[in-house]
Amino acid sequence: MSAFSQSLISYFPRKQHLVGLMVVLVGSVFCLWLNNSLDSWSNGRLIGLSSLTLAILIGILLGNTIYPKFSEGLEDGVNFAKGQILRLAIMFYGFKLTFTQVASVGMPAVISDALVLTSTFLLTYWIGTKWLKVDKKTTLLIGSGASICGAAAVIAAEPVVKAEAHKVTIAVATVVVFGTIAMLLYPFLYHLGWLQPWLSPQDYGVYTGSTVHEVAQVVVAGNAISSDVGDTAVVTKMIRVMMLAPFLLILSFALTQGSSENGDKPTLLSRIQQVKVPWFAFIFIAIVLLHTWLPMSNSFENTMVRLDDLLLTMAMFSLGLTTHLSAIKQAGIKPLILGAIMFGWLLLGGGLINVGISFI
Repeated sequence: MSAFSQSLISYFPRKQHLVGLMVVLVGSVFCLWLNNSLDSWSNGRLIGLSSLTLAILIGILLGNTIYPKFSEGLEDGVNFAKGQILRLAIMFYGFKLTFTQVASVGMPAVISDALVLTSTFLLTYWIGTKWLKVDKKTTLLIGSGASICGAAAVIAAEPVVKAEAHKVTIAVATVVVFGTIAMLLYPFLYHLGWLQPWLSPQDYGVYTGSTVHEVAQVVVAGNAISSDVGDTAVVTKMIRVMMLAPFLLILSFALTQGSSENGDKPTLLSRIQQVKVPWFAFIFIAIVLLHTWLPMSNSFENTMVRLDDLLLTMAMFSLGLTTHLSAIKQAGIKPLILGAIMFGWLLLGGGLINVGISFI
């Protein structure tokens, strides 16, 4: 049996997975219902919270109280949700995007996204590992979340980084905390008039989409100005999401040390041969292409978007179930300090990048 066939078969749950998957499914459906209910009860003011945030919080609560008593019979299914279902969720994320959206905002948004992504990730790695001495895996995950698309990027990078559950949770926490602050602060600064001398409404949309962590948070920060600004912000954010696949490939190459028979410095070829290609990320790009070029009914698109929301929520809920608060406490305050510093960079450094591009 080929490696591809084995990989394909691994995406089909087996008998030992079913009970755990059922628990994760029920918990995730509840989180989606609760998110929609909170959104309705608050007239849309809590949209930035997202079902992913609720899933990991409720998952952590259960994972440190009830779940350990039943983990022996559930862990196979929970681990399946953290692995294969996570990858499926990243693939199906492509049904939320089209390359037509890229053309609607033009090259300034693409350039801004690329510069913000690259500078944010590299700066996170340097500050985290060299200055704050945060462990490498946590630093890489925090950098992924801050530079691309929040929690979705963190959990997409986890298979490449091979980080423990509590490190993923710490990285997601920085996205939740500082992304929520950004969601509220950006419109406040704009309405105060501090951003208007430098950024037009359209430029503000690009700035928001290229620097705020989560898609849901971008929706709030952009639409707080106007619906047109909100559309620009979301499209710019989606361009950042499209950069996830090449980012994961480059990250996999960077983490590959390589080896040689005589112990010499590894060659470029030896490192390339050892790269673990994140195929799920490239299938995500392929789905974006299909979504762009093939006609699809609105009902089909809506179904796939809802399915993807469910799969992402299941991945986050299972992550919460396997996260121990003692491990988070042991990590200390440094990861949050790193997240705060990178929030400051996105706000100020990302602003300077966008102002510079707006004058080109």
